[in-house]
Amino acid sequence: MKKWLLAAAGVILTLSLGACSKTVATTSGGKITESAYYDSMKKTSSGKQILEQMILDKVLEKDYGDKVSQKKVNNTYNTYKKEYGSSFSSLLSQNSMTKSSFKKSIRSSLLLKEAVKDHVKITNKKLKKQWKEYQPKTTVAHILVSKKATAEKIITQLNNGASFSKLAKKYSTDSSTKNKGGKLSAFDNTNTSLASSFKKAAFNLKQGEYTKTPVKTSYGYHVIKSIKRPAKGKMSDHIAELKKQIISDDMNDSTVLQSVISKVLKGGNVSIKDDDLKNILSSYLSSSSSSSSN
Repeated sequence: MKKWLLAAAGVILTLSLGACSKTVATTSGGKITESAYYDSMKKTSSGKQILEQMILDKVLEKDYGDKVSQKKVNNTYNTYKKEYGSSFSSLLSQNSMTKSSFKKSIRSSLLLKEAVKDHVKITNKKLKKQWKEYQPKTTVAHILVSKKATAEKIITQLNNGASFSKLAKKYSTDSSTKNKGGKLSAFDNTNTSLASSFKKAAFNLKQGEYTKTPVKTSYGYHVIKSIKRPAKGKMSDHIAELKKQIISDDMNDSTVLQSVISKVLKGGNVSIKDDDLKNILSSYLSSSSSSSSN
């Protein structure tokens, strides 16, 4: 479903369906007209994807546009910008995107998310399943080293009363955290940047505890200390967060998105006027769309 979210990323910005045929470019061998350009582009997969995205955006905008404010788009954009820091601009450039086109993609994604919320039924069974995975935001510090023996040496020093913060500054190979005593940003069960073995070890610690054996990941060996570990509490206290997590998971589920997009397009009274493109939405308009409500 990635094409629905990123198809507008700078391949072409506008497709003109008008009858007039303006000149797009001139060469020593003749001119290239708008109609010739359109006829060529509509035969390409990228051109078809952009038209699909434009159609979906039109329908989503009509149905859910009032639920996605520009402030929400800007906040999401700024979150990405903060996360990637100094590499953000080059990342946009590498993906042939501008600030404007990236915000447009963000809006498309947020509109689709509203459609998912509208069409996906969150049952008590789904809530209970998500509750099993749920972990409140946890803050830990870690010391990363390349050798298991070094990690075991650090644990022995901790057992003898050494300062975790001082050991992090001395031994850790994680340059982004070692001078902060190894402290990481808070994370919960939805985090996708940390290794599963790391998260499992962190969630099993009580506040103030540290791992008694090294935790292995693709980066090396970690010694982890729990700084802040809130109690999980009762499911009834976290219903809103559980629903939010379920929707986020559904946004990464191609089966759910296929079903939701199909329902949205079927309700959008879409009519393709170009005979060459009349079947462009067939995979969505002919689907049963039953999975998202099950």
